[in-house]
Amino acid sequence: MTDARNETANKTDGNDQHETLRDRASHAYENAVARAGETAGTSREAVRDAAHQAGDFVESNPLGVLAGGLALGALVGALVPRGEREKQLLAPAGKKIGLAAVAALAAAKEAGRGELEELGLTKDGAREQAKSLLQGVANAATHAGTAAAEAGREQIKTTH
Repeated sequence: MTDARNETANKTDGNDQHETLRDRASHAYENAVARAGETAGTSREAVRDAAHQAGDFVESNPLGVLAGGLALGALVGALVPRGEREKQLLAPAGKKIGLAAVAALAAAKEAGRGELEELGLTKDGAREQAKSLLQGVANAATHAGTAAAEAGREQIKTTH
């Protein structure tokens, strides 16, 4: 009977150890899932922030981004050798991209010109402003000269 009790005690100890290991594994799994969820959330936020920063940069500096993209494309194009099949496949896309870049540059140029015109900074506007400024300076010099001459005459009259 003692052997049966020892055998039952050994089975109970084995079951307890087995359940403890199962609990530990379950706990470790739950912790890993929680950490993975936190890391995924943090990563999503970082990607979202980076996307917003990139969007803000593109909005504030579209010509710089366009120029940088063109330079990067030219660099990659120069470094990567092209085969005949690639030339056949990419030639239409290259033409479209080139036309799009020219159109974007023309639109940016026109938008900039429009902004300058609203501020009165056109060739004709600048010419008119310079002409007006020179006329103002000439009028001021004339008035100053006339005032100086009159003051000199008055001084001569009072001295004689």
